[in-house]
Amino acid sequence: MHKVYDKWPEIAKEYFEKDLTKIDVDDIDHIVFAGMGGSGSIGDVFSAILSKTKIHISVVKGYHLPNTVNSNTLVVTTSVSGNTIETNTILDLAKKAKNKIIAFSSGGKMETYCKKYKLEHQKIPLIHSPRASFTAFLYSMLNVLDGILPLTKNDILESINSLENLNEEISSSNLTKNNLALDVAYWITGIPIIYYPWGLQAAAIRFKNSLQENAKIHVITEDVVESCHNGIVSWEQPSNVQPILLEGKDDYITTKERWKILKEYFKVNGIDYKEIHSISGNILSKITHFIYLLDYASIYRAVIAKTDPSPINSIEFLKSRITSIK
Repeated sequence: MHKVYDKWPEIAKEYFEKDLTKIDVDDIDHIVFAGMGGSGSIGDVFSAILSKTKIHISVVKGYHLPNTVNSNTLVVTTSVSGNTIETNTILDLAKKAKNKIIAFSSGGKMETYCKKYKLEHQKIPLIHSPRASFTAFLYSMLNVLDGILPLTKNDILESINSLENLNEEISSSNLTKNNLALDVAYWITGIPIIYYPWGLQAAAIRFKNSLQENAKIHVITEDVVESCHNGIVSWEQPSNVQPILLEGKDDYITTKERWKILKEYFKVNGIDYKEIHSISGNILSKITHFIYLLDYASIYRAVIAKTDPSPINSIEFLKSRITSIK
């Protein structure tokens, strides 16, 4: 797995520069991103990128297509394997609703369905596992969907450049005290609770998923503002939960105030916490930089605990039961 992650910047650049068919997005005012797990995290990234545009975004992680879809809706289904039952259900519903559709997969049932009904499909290869294929799929989708993005080509190249710079610090060729991903991995000894600002939710959810799949540990995520109205009370009791703060360089002024107050509360109450700051730059650069750093931390956490990050036996158990239901 680490060999694939060492090549993430290279993979991102390769797939962004591929000659892929662009999709016509004229008259689109609503986009549904459907996917589960690692594929679903891509929808979270696009939701963050498009959050300040006039296009309404829905991220679906399940079986139900929103009732708000209409002829101006684009449904984007992503399943790295192509066999995700929930996402294929959304694909079928979107076809029946006569929505504009584009599907991304490495093949599987999704590709077969799209060929049968002549639906737009982009075949992207699986690289090791769905979660490790993240940059291949994300940057292919950025390539194909560039017509709706509030990002320039230079913005996307900036994000790739930030991955290249980060690679020198966190890759498996730099197992030193200067490796921030390794530092985070060693710091985690209990149950992490990941605090995030609204704009960086995609990074927090991805970190949770990666720690769960790779390190096989329980993880909690909380919006930093919302937690000040409920979650903070849980710190009145001792526990082995460890706060990790994902702070953005350009967080809203009141969000920065909450970070300050939360850290003061932790210090007063003797609660150790870990701060991780975003880089400067556009929203794509911030999120992908975080995801690369934190995904690698999840792999290092697994190795430190003598756990193989690759197998996902519990998920395979569930899939074997779910697919048997008619």
